[in-house]
Amino acid sequence: MDSDFMEAISARMAATGACVIRFEFPYMAGRRVDGKKRGPNSAKVLEATWREVIAQVCEERSLTPGQLVIGGKSMGGRIASMVADESEVGGLVCLGYPFHPTGKPEKLRTEHLEALETPALCLQGTRDPFGKKEEVAGYTLAETFEVTWLEDGDHSFKPRKRSGRTLEQNLDEAAEAFDAFLSGLDLTSG
Repeated sequence: MDSDFMEAISARMAATGACVIRFEFPYMAGRRVDGKKRGPNSAKVLEATWREVIAQVCEERSLTPGQLVIGGKSMGGRIASMVADESEVGGLVCLGYPFHPTGKPEKLRTEHLEALETPALCLQGTRDPFGKKEEVAGYTLAETFEVTWLEDGDHSFKPRKRSGRTLEQNLDEAAEAFDAFLSGLDLTSG
């Protein structure tokens, strides 16, 4: 939640005027408490956590789910994409979506994305080991799932020095795409 990447991208997203709220899944919160490295919770727990966060934000801010855009980095975005339709949120943003495990492009994590109804923006580095541009081009994804490619970016959008690009450029382009995506949504009534 407080990695350099999350700090930088959250600040840029907030600068567009969006209210950015971050949270940790239970396994990460546990790491913070005792310092012990542990694997992610089950999908059931992760999805339930997302549902609880949506309900809590709606209650605290007097919003409907349709007025929220949810999302996250890597697995957080994947889990958000799995609850987006049923939660009836207004939009979804995935930062470095894990289309498949590293080195296992045959084990796709895209089935639910084929019929996704929620408007979605995926910000993805062109050389992300969890889904490179040339791989993703061959996937069947819903028309609602828009991918914006960040040139020479890895899973955290960082380009190689020899590319002539900087991380700052990719983060700025990600924020611009995020702002344009939000501008295209009707989040007024949900």
